[in-house]
Amino acid sequence: MKIQPFKIEEWMNRYEAGALYDLTTTCIKPLTLNELMELSKTYDMSGELSKIFNTSLGYGDITGSERLKNNIKSLYTNQELANITVTHGAIGANQLIFYSLLEKGDEVVCVVPAYQQHYSIPESIGAEVKLYFLKEENNWLPDIEELSKVVTSKTKLLCINNPNNPTGSVIPNWLIEELVEFAKKNNVWLLSDEVYRGLNLIGNPYSESVADIYEKGISVGSMSKTYSLPGLRLGWVCAREDLINEINHQRQYNTISVGMLDDYFASIALENRVAIQERNFNIMQLGMRTFTEWLTNERLVECVIPNGGTTALVKYKKDMPSRELCRRFQNRTGVALLPGETMEMEGYVRIGFCAIALKSALDLFSDFLHG
Repeated sequence: MKIQPFKIEEWMNRYEAGALYDLTTTCIKPLTLNELMELSKTYDMSGELSKIFNTSLGYGDITGSERLKNNIKSLYTNQELANITVTHGAIGANQLIFYSLLEKGDEVVCVVPAYQQHYSIPESIGAEVKLYFLKEENNWLPDIEELSKVVTSKTKLLCINNPNNPTGSVIPNWLIEELVEFAKKNNVWLLSDEVYRGLNLIGNPYSESVADIYEKGISVGSMSKTYSLPGLRLGWVCAREDLINEINHQRQYNTISVGMLDDYFASIALENRVAIQERNFNIMQLGMRTFTEWLTNERLVECVIPNGGTTALVKYKKDMPSRELCRRFQNRTGVALLPGETMEMEGYVRIGFCAIALKSALDLFSDFLHG
């Protein structure tokens, strides 16, 4: 199987580790295990440690423990355990969905910007992939009328991500319901990558999930973003039972099961998600205040203010391709940015507004733009 280079991941692998300040980050200050347990007030630390060290590290429950799946179920309003399977991160969830649903010649429509998995994996399978680009003037939200010109009677799968990475746009519930009606009308599967679900900055932190309101809706979730535990490498798929069964068939070839300790700590985190989200929401609000203040005072950038997630897509006013701009900027200052070209969005950079030392990094970016 031939597949395109994964531009975002290759860039971050090269530039993230050596950065003085990392604005490529999409996670909210990952938790240590000590911090996780401190937020989990209902647990006795010594008792939990005893359980951990006496745990037999076998394969465990192949599709996720009942405890974990019950906790995932609580994030939705219309799901049963049979509708859930646990995966190796959201990246594993997306891959398994594409392998389970798609065959050569199938038509896939992907709403971009998005994670490159959504279009490069279907393309590698031999699907006919069509990209629908969100527009800044529409606040990075999908337009049903425009989307109807891209989706055809041949379309099998429509891919969205909500809240959106990199723009931070959040599809309001009324528009999610319109998208579902549109998907029903065209009889297409609707994959919603919801790894930032629970991180809305306005109103209810949780947007409506397509899996709850559409028979052919597929929700992908993860412990990485909303719950600040990317090192667990744990995600899930929530969908109707026959698709979950097919995903479980496919997973035997690449996952078998997630680690028992990953399953264990994910369960603890979800049982204490209110405390984790309160911690993360405070970090997000502080970062957003710093970011919006910078935007107000910096005339060489433009940005639609994010309503959720952890990232913003910033248009810069400097005559330089985004890869060259990010390379030069990091070489000069040590600050890592993600070039828009890696997300098919030339002329932009992605900024993680929950980054450590955000103000210092943004001030350096201003100096660079004006230099």
